[in-house]
Amino acid sequence: MAAISHAACSRVLEKCGLEQILEALKLLLSPGGSGSNSLQITKHDVLLATLKSNLSALEDKFLKDPHWKILKLLRDEIANKAEWPQDSMDVTWHFTSQTLLLLLCLKETMLRLAADFNPGKPNPKTPETAPALSPDTLSVSQQKTVQSVLQFVVTLGVCPYLVPGVGVPLRYRTEFGAVVQDVVCLSAAPSAARRLYTSCRVLLSVAQHASLGSLVFCRHFGDIAAGLCQLGFCPSKRSLLSPEEEVLTEEERALSRKALRDILDQVYQPLAVRELLILQGGPPQSCSEGKMQVRCRAPAWLRRLCGQLLSERLMRPSGVQAVVRGILEGAGAGAAGGSDAEATAADWKKCDLIAKILASCPQQSLSPEDYYRDICPQILDLFHFQDKLAARQFQRVATTTFVTMSREQPQLAAKYLLQPVLAPLHRCLNTAEIPESDVVPGTILVTEEQLSRCIEDIYKVYVVGNEPLSVLVDSLLPVLGVLFSLYCFTKQSVSHIRSLCQEILLWILGRLERKKAIASLKGFAGLDRSVPSLHSLCHFRAATQGGIMIAIKEAVCDEDEDEALYQKVSSEQCRVEHLGGLLSHCQECGLAGDFFIFCLKELTHVAVEDETELKMKSFSNKSLLELEQHQTLLVEGQERKLVVLQLVALLCERMSEQIFTNITQVVDFVAATLQRACASLAHQAESTVESQTLSMSMGLVAVMLGGAVQLKSSDFAVLKQLLPLLEKVSNTYPDPVIQELAADLRITISTHGAFSTEAVSVAAQSTLNKRDPEGKREEQQQTGYERYSDVSHGHLEPQQSYVASHEVREPSTTANQKSGSETTEELQEALLSAYDPQIPTRAAALRTLSRWIEQREAKVLDMQEKLLKIFLENLEHEDTFVYLSAIQGVALLSDLYPEKILPGLLAQYDSSKDRHTPETRMKVGEILMRIVRALGDMVSKYREPLIHTFLRGARDPDSAHRASSLSNLGELCQRLDFMLGSVVHEVTACLIAVAKTDHEVQVRRAAIHVIVLLLRGLSQKATEVLRDVLKDLYHLLKHVLCLEPDDVARLHAQLALEELDEIMRNFLFPPQKLEKKITVLP
Repeated sequence: MAAISHAACSRVLEKCGLEQILEALKLLLSPGGSGSNSLQITKHDVLLATLKSNLSALEDKFLKDPHWKILKLLRDEIANKAEWPQDSMDVTWHFTSQTLLLLLCLKETMLRLAADFNPGKPNPKTPETAPALSPDTLSVSQQKTVQSVLQFVVTLGVCPYLVPGVGVPLRYRTEFGAVVQDVVCLSAAPSAARRLYTSCRVLLSVAQHASLGSLVFCRHFGDIAAGLCQLGFCPSKRSLLSPEEEVLTEEERALSRKALRDILDQVYQPLAVRELLILQGGPPQSCSEGKMQVRCRAPAWLRRLCGQLLSERLMRPSGVQAVVRGILEGAGAGAAGGSDAEATAADWKKCDLIAKILASCPQQSLSPEDYYRDICPQILDLFHFQDKLAARQFQRVATTTFVTMSREQPQLAAKYLLQPVLAPLHRCLNTAEIPESDVVPGTILVTEEQLSRCIEDIYKVYVVGNEPLSVLVDSLLPVLGVLFSLYCFTKQSVSHIRSLCQEILLWILGRLERKKAIASLKGFAGLDRSVPSLHSLCHFRAATQGGIMIAIKEAVCDEDEDEALYQKVSSEQCRVEHLGGLLSHCQECGLAGDFFIFCLKELTHVAVEDETELKMKSFSNKSLLELEQHQTLLVEGQERKLVVLQLVALLCERMSEQIFTNITQVVDFVAATLQRACASLAHQAESTVESQTLSMSMGLVAVMLGGAVQLKSSDFAVLKQLLPLLEKVSNTYPDPVIQELAADLRITISTHGAFSTEAVSVAAQSTLNKRDPEGKREEQQQTGYERYSDVSHGHLEPQQSYVASHEVREPSTTANQKSGSETTEELQEALLSAYDPQIPTRAAALRTLSRWIEQREAKVLDMQEKLLKIFLENLEHEDTFVYLSAIQGVALLSDLYPEKILPGLLAQYDSSKDRHTPETRMKVGEILMRIVRALGDMVSKYREPLIHTFLRGARDPDSAHRASSLSNLGELCQRLDFMLGSVVHEVTACLIAVAKTDHEVQVRRAAIHVIVLLLRGLSQKATEVLRDVLKDLYHLLKHVLCLEPDDVARLHAQLALEELDEIMRNFLFPPQKLEKKITVLP
């Protein structure tokens, strides 16, 4: 009988086609009516009536249409094999079960069609002809039908049966989902768990077909995964249930767990990561303003499960990429970067989140070292993405993860991250052992691709990451010599890694301790052989693709020894020049000055080195080996001296006057010069150059003590380091002038400048005249003293030296006295005329006083309080010419002394009618408006008192005063820009209230005009400054335009709307600029 049944089923499959099954599915999904015209019918009733109607229509079709008989037989055959309940009092489940049966029929039919398909051999005469299409391929419209069916199955058969907190609630997805949630009858058989289990198992069975599987998992993977999580891992109160009462058996739960892991391994891994993150959920959301919480927090068992599954995704091959893609694509960046790739790459918060996830060792890992061993190679691979859009995101994530791991696990990061990155450079160090198999001339130790990738990775980690962690700095220190050699080689021709090498070297030199930085520079220059450098057998060579590679040198023939020697000398000279170019970028941090002082000290050692003792030694008792070693030391010593001399000459030529950035460096420079002079005296090697250098350095100290630099007590503590050297010079130097100057400098330093002799002043003047031989004192003060601005710690006060000639200043003093006497007479006359009863005389006097204030006349400004009193008294005058002149005078005076005058004006403007007349308060308002305009950007300093006064004025009983306050408020807000800050809400609330409720039309006009001024002043910045209140202002303007009876107010509103329209057009559609970027290669 079983054989007969199987044969019958096969015959049914052979006759049943896809079109009939899809037509049946369409029939189930066809929209229907309620059959009633009553308005009281609800959406729930409509849904239930439609489902019942479609089920009845399908059964009628099966019974009455003979063409559907084959499909009915196939459905019945599959239904008989099914082990899950299909009939139920719940219409939604009955509908779902019939849909699942038809999906199984569709799957079986498609499998049969694919098995029977036997494509013919392609015709060689027409190779361009497309191959025959498989009969189980669904058309676009058929795929849409299947997608709609799957959506109904998931909505009716999976989502309603998820417990709270598992997955996204159905009622918050769509309005239809909320209706479905309410019409599902959970009390009817079968139980909710059984329904969920049946739906998930059937959907997984349907997904076994490749075409159907892509449709199932593309949109519904998250819901199916949520259902399997609940079926397999949700804890149940089994102690309260007997075996007969249990809904799911342990075997079924085990099958659900296995199915979950199978589909997680089967689907696109970033999709799995993203859905697991959604299932895991975030922190609980607070309820605000009476609104319901959007979704419950995921239960603890689900959070633990998702964390475990996410860790398993991470530990898989290419798991890091899956996690990164899952998080970034979930943020809206798209599969390959997308249009939001730049925004995502710039979002440091997401990068920090991913970095913390990757840096944390999961519980499934045996140890942090095992985890780092598996994960770190994948993190390094993130640096090397070829896709430009995706590369920016992945490189940003890789950099942040690299730094985070180095901070949290420095030892493991050094072993599994830093060592692989720096391995190409370590391979060619002079401290490394090169295998004998590689010591063959021409052997490539580091390929072009490896070296370029190494430099780019170092740049991304160190310069872009910009975290001077000790493990990062210490790991890069040994390979600095190779990096500098590579930098020198790139300077010989065009190279894309030259700028990268320079940025890396500048970054590390700026982050190293000063002693280590100086030691590295010594190694660069060849003064310290202990610093690791490029192996003597290795050299850089241009590669075929335009890059650089490291190879073993070719053997040097006897005939090429001279050429090799020339190459070596020229190479060393170029290294020194490139070092000078590198140091030219290190002046601001003080490294160039410290290295220059070091070179000067080395120059002192060169000057005092006693070679005669070495030459006078007897070598009769020495062996040939010892003699050879001695000669080698002599040659190295000579080379060192030449390098030092070349460095000093180069630094003197290349470095600017800003090389010294603090007092300590200047004192060290003078001390080095004095030491060299003392050493020369000890060896009777005095020369003219030494004498001039000594005079210059002592003159520099005299200039500092003469007033060019404002010295502090701490600076004198540094200067006291020179006292022993100055004492030695004053006692031993043969020139009596230098002896006297050294003694006087000692006295001045010891007394902290309280006592200074004429010799110190003359030396300072002499030094300044050497720098400015034409005697341009003012230009010298502005430019020559700039080099000491940093030395004085920002407190430099360029003063005219007291050694300047008194006769030069005397004529100007006399002229000033004469000018002052005339100004005094005119000032007294103007003050008396300010109270003249004749209006023209009084107004002219006020105008004259205002002009003197504008010209900053000293005598006039000394009487500011009296002038302010005169101007304020004339404000009360009724004549326009008089009080406008007084307004101008107060405004000019307030521009010079706003701190003193502005508070009084604000108090007078804010006073009541009893103290000042409304006219006077209006005049003060005009003064305040002129002050706001005159202060410009500086008005932000007085933002608080001005805004508070104007806002209070907007509530004054006097309508004219309210309009004046609003006008002034508009002028102020127009100039505050981003400084408007938090008060933008207060200003907006005030304008809305006045524009809608004030009874005076003049005040309402002023309120609308404030908005016009605000939008006109902010222009394109309005979208940022007013982003929180822009919508409220727009509603206000529309309200005024529609309901305001006054034509002028409506005109103001129309102007404001036009300004707003222009702003938003420029914001949404910025003008296109046709530009062509031309890049010049270095």
